[in-house]
Amino acid sequence: MATERKDPATTEDRTPRPGRLTAAAAVAGVEGLALVAGGLFMLGSVLVDRPDDLTSGLMGGATLVALGLIPLAAARGLWLRRSWSRGPAVITQILALPVAWQLLQANSVLIPAGIALAALAVTGLVLLVSPSTTEALGIRRPGEDT
Repeated sequence: MATERKDPATTEDRTPRPGRLTAAAAVAGVEGLALVAGGLFMLGSVLVDRPDDLTSGLMGGATLVALGLIPLAAARGLWLRRSWSRGPAVITQILALPVAWQLLQANSVLIPAGIALAALAVTGLVLLVSPSTTEALGIRRPGEDT
């Protein structure tokens, strides 16, 4: 007799999603949307302004859109409690920190963007390594019994 397997994405989990996991998904989603929006803006401005180096502008915009898909996928995975999603989300936060640092060094109107990005990245990291997030994603610590 075959046992029926249920898809975890469609079964209702009895425990509520921790607020920290929801917030971590929101942080990753905001970062992903910002990257996609920035990439689309860059693509649009390249097509409208017709710069000297069209190829670089198009590749830069396409790269930002592609990079934005990573935190968006991670945000969806966090929302659905997929353990794989924490890795890309943590990497996104770590990569955002040097970008924020560079924005803070700009001595221009980009300084508030650097402050916002740094705050978002640090908040995201704290939320992602939180014990309640780790437990909700089913990630065990080394040496923990199954």
